Amino acid sequence: MHKSYSPNEIESVIQQYWYTNKTFSVIEDNNKEKYYCLSMIPYPSGNLHMGHVRNYTIGDVISRFQRMLGKNVLQPMGWDAFGLPAEHAAMINNVDPAKWTYSNINYMKNQLQTLGFAYDWNRELITCQPQYYQWEQWFFTVLYKKGLVYKKTASVNWCPYHKTVLANEQVINDCCWRCHTHVKYKKIPQWFIKITNYADQLLYGLNQLKHWPTQVKVMQRNWIGRSKGINVTFKIKHSNDTLTIYMTRLDIFMGITYLVISIDHPIALKIAKNNLNLAHFIQKCDNFYTKLNKNNILYFEKKGMPINICAIHPITNSELPIWVANFVVPMESDKIGAAISVPAHNQQDWEFAQKYNLPIKPVIKNLDGTEENIMVKAMTHYGILFNSGKFDGLSSYIASNIITKILITNGIAQYKTQYRLKDWCISRQRYWGVPIPIITLKNNVVKPVPLAQLPIILPKNMSNIQGNNNRYINSSLKIYSEWIQTTYKGHTAIRDTDTFDTFMESSWYYARYTCPNYNEGMLNTHAANYWLPIDQYIGGIEHATMHLLYFRFYHKLMRDEGLVHTDEPAIRLLCQGMVLADSFYYLSSNNQRIWVNPTNIKIKRDKKGCIIKAIDKNGHDLIYDGICKMSKSKNNGIDPNIIIKKYGADAVRFSIMFAAPIESPLEWKESGIKGAQRFLRRIWNLVYRHVQNRPIETLCVLKLNHAQKIIRYNIHKTIEKVTEDIDHRQAFNTALTAIMKLFNKLYNAPQGNTQDRAVLQEGLTIIIRLLYPFTPHISFILWKALGGSEDIDHVTWPVVDKQAIKNERTLVLVQVNGKMRHKIYVPLNSDKNMVYKLLETEGILNKYLIGKKMNNIIFIPNKVINIIVK
Repeated sequence: MHKSYSPNEIESVIQQYWYTNKTFSVIEDNNKEKYYCLSMIPYPSGNLHMGHVRNYTIGDVISRFQRMLGKNVLQPMGWDAFGLPAEHAAMINNVDPAKWTYSNINYMKNQLQTLGFAYDWNRELITCQPQYYQWEQWFFTVLYKKGLVYKKTASVNWCPYHKTVLANEQVINDCCWRCHTHVKYKKIPQWFIKITNYADQLLYGLNQLKHWPTQVKVMQRNWIGRSKGINVTFKIKHSNDTLTIYMTRLDIFMGITYLVISIDHPIALKIAKNNLNLAHFIQKCDNFYTKLNKNNILYFEKKGMPINICAIHPITNSELPIWVANFVVPMESDKIGAAISVPAHNQQDWEFAQKYNLPIKPVIKNLDGTEENIMVKAMTHYGILFNSGKFDGLSSYIASNIITKILITNGIAQYKTQYRLKDWCISRQRYWGVPIPIITLKNNVVKPVPLAQLPIILPKNMSNIQGNNNRYINSSLKIYSEWIQTTYKGHTAIRDTDTFDTFMESSWYYARYTCPNYNEGMLNTHAANYWLPIDQYIGGIEHATMHLLYFRFYHKLMRDEGLVHTDEPAIRLLCQGMVLADSFYYLSSNNQRIWVNPTNIKIKRDKKGCIIKAIDKNGHDLIYDGICKMSKSKNNGIDPNIIIKKYGADAVRFSIMFAAPIESPLEWKESGIKGAQRFLRRIWNLVYRHVQNRPIETLCVLKLNHAQKIIRYNIHKTIEKVTEDIDHRQAFNTALTAIMKLFNKLYNAPQGNTQDRAVLQEGLTIIIRLLYPFTPHISFILWKALGGSEDIDHVTWPVVDKQAIKNERTLVLVQVNGKMRHKIYVPLNSDKNMVYKLLETEGILNKYLIGKKMNNIIFIPNKVINIIVK
């Protein structure tokens, strides 16, 4: 080994060695325990930032650790390559999206390789390749034949910027999850997959996921939104029509004073044919809905119109006027579109009743018998019934049960379980996606495309479409008339012009990794069921109700087709915290924010480290916008290549795993990288000095003195702690802290005799193995320098010597002039002299004694040693 540590000289050589020798390529081996570690598939956006690096470093540390435990470890990598960003780039730059995508993949792959990740590159997937998505198209036709796929004209979320539909899960705070544009409410024909058929399985399956974060499971439970209630049928006066309304709270049933229906309810539409005022109202509301998302209905002005018909209250037989109202969610698959109104006990109903002077009838008192002032606002909590006839005096709970039983017994109602979850809208009106494998014949007969005609490949001239002022234009497949025309068994047919939601590709890629080159079907069931389920899945919690929900759903679909044998796709889920960085901008002449990357900024700080001035390389005075998530939108991502070139991949990996608990946000600071490199340099230097003293005598435990036994005790206790931290607690930062503490003990350990050097040899070979998952490049070199006969990639994890930690130890606090400075493990019942000798051996007191005179030692056995100095 060279005398000086130079990461730029060693890392690229070792990476090429791994790649050439396919060190991390694996096959199924029934003689070894398998371990499948997977980080969420990246989108090839152009370059990685430190958020990506954190995600993939976690996976690599876990994979290398499990490999050292002797397991057959699969860690693949691929690219979620379809989607709007590539299409946007094609429009703006007049290039084919495929060319743009593959260029990004090549660059990002190089970035991953410079970080030394132990991927099986033989299994690399690119989801825009026909050999991948043909099986997705085939599976869609299977679901279609099973009746799990349907097309209907539906009220959907429309992104006016991207000009495409969004699934409910892709609408965040009424905005597009990608561009943050406010979505509109629109009706167009769309394809859906019946995820609601699996609602209970998705809900109750969460109970199996013992090693998933509680927060993710709570978010999915809330999104599925299972509730139990009853469907109550209301007769319409002087009509054979009825209204069915879903209710979960029956204690307020006697307080209903009117009913409301949606603008698209059949009763409303029927009356509107002969009522121009109602027709105009419905049209006005419908036009308004196109300006916002239907989930926002609760927040705009509530308007309504009476339709001069009444329903009959099922218990009191009183007449309940029916109103068409703009705040009733339009009808969907549940075919409801109607609601009861109890203005005394529902704030929305109260506001509507106040506006239109409708009756308000209170029926619930407080538990103490007092009444709320319903002239001020609705009383919404539970209590005791009054003004409710024979139900007076009953608690809300008891009254609900009794009223429910009466309605069910009289055939007026039936039990109903309802879900917030809606069927998955998978149609997108964009070019760069997987074409939906459906054709329509001239007689309007719809047919799935046979497997022999798959894959359906996109037309090739997307690059002819250019964007206008960075805005999206209509690049739907509808404009490709020649491509649309096809044949089916000799007959003319028309292809469907929608493409799949790209979450389709990312919902099953993990299974295809097990058999990426299999040509006989979607999955090789032998390989898939050897590797699945995933043992450790890693990705951001922001995917909880999108990717992670679809991911679980798709697995159950594949299970029911016999492709996989398990109920859930992943045993363990780790959601890493975001990487945060400073963000800066200046205002352009038209008052737009121009974000400037932190690497191009000169920053002046005060004594407390706070930023007081920032200037970019062009001289702009910048406005500091605080610390936020690294993102392209704020141009505050740090390019790993720059940092790797400066400090080395191992320093980057070490720093990002050490800086914070893995679930917590990580504030990016270059000083952390510098500290990591200093530590690695110290390790290199110590190993270099140590190997100059060869030959090293074999360690003889029986010859060890007390100080040497203490060092061995620390060595093997560190193995125990690091193993626990990585394998069970996933506390990688504390694992590294333990390794650093051990190194400091070894650095200051005596090397005066052969057994001193033998203990140091053991300690260094163990530290290098403990560090290997985090810093594999330097570990590769140092392992060889310490005499390793094979590559460290094939070496096992160190095992604790139980004898070394068998002798009982106790923790003694080390104080200097009464201030706690250190802690040290010593043999139980050690005397003052032995403890002080151990402190001298480890050099713990050196910096406190320089230029000072020791005056006294106060010692409490097994507890404290206090050094008094002047």
